[in-house]
Amino acid sequence: MEALLEHFITQSATYSLAAIALVAFFESLALVGLILPGTVMMAALGALIGSGEVNFWQAWLAGIVGCLLGDWISYWLGWRFKTPLHRWPFMKKNKALLDKTEHALHQHSLFTILVGRFVGPTRPLVPMVAGMLDLPVSKFLPPNIIGCLLWPPFYFLPGILAGAAIDIPAEMQSGHFKWLLLLAALLLWLAFWLCWRLWRSGKAGIDRLTPYLPRQRLLWLGPGMMGAAAIAVFTLMEHPLMPVYLNILGKVIRGY
Repeated sequence: MEALLEHFITQSATYSLAAIALVAFFESLALVGLILPGTVMMAALGALIGSGEVNFWQAWLAGIVGCLLGDWISYWLGWRFKTPLHRWPFMKKNKALLDKTEHALHQHSLFTILVGRFVGPTRPLVPMVAGMLDLPVSKFLPPNIIGCLLWPPFYFLPGILAGAAIDIPAEMQSGHFKWLLLLAALLLWLAFWLCWRLWRSGKAGIDRLTPYLPRQRLLWLGPGMMGAAAIAVFTLMEHPLMPVYLNILGKVIRGY
């Protein structure tokens, strides 16, 4: 089944755009997004954009449409079925996450809706909970639209970078550059994740990683990793193949 889906996606841009809209839709849909590996799927679809098989702007538009449909349907479901949802066993089982989402929406609705779009566990929950709380549409729509505009390219980015790197001509001996690009991407991801945990450590409770990453350790580990990432990025920018890579990325963004 997966091989058949991959065949359809790679054979037709229309199938690819439909797949992007569907992944964005289900990733945003109430509760469904909790079990869907949407982040991995969006990155894989981003690789098609980076390799030039799918137009960047069309893919962005398809992602926006999918996001908006998923969020608005989730908001309506929460508003329409608020009482049954509260009694649903799944919601009782995840009551802690639901309570945190409700509290955040009460305190900072605009910030929660916007940032929640980029956080995996809350992405399919925030619109539904906003509907359950009868949050006015006038408060829900502006941050929701902004989040849906920004989310697709953000999640496409790893795949785009990888797809563009694959297109570097083999005769240019690009193996070293590709490994350096991967290292820089991993270091950047780790640096931002550690800094996020450092920021969160002063506000959040204890989780499974807290014994291994206490605040005292994060105080030097986060900035240290950020420094290592900066060195990797600087080395990457000075690489002789960087102009070639930037030219390929420019063609991807321009859509040809």
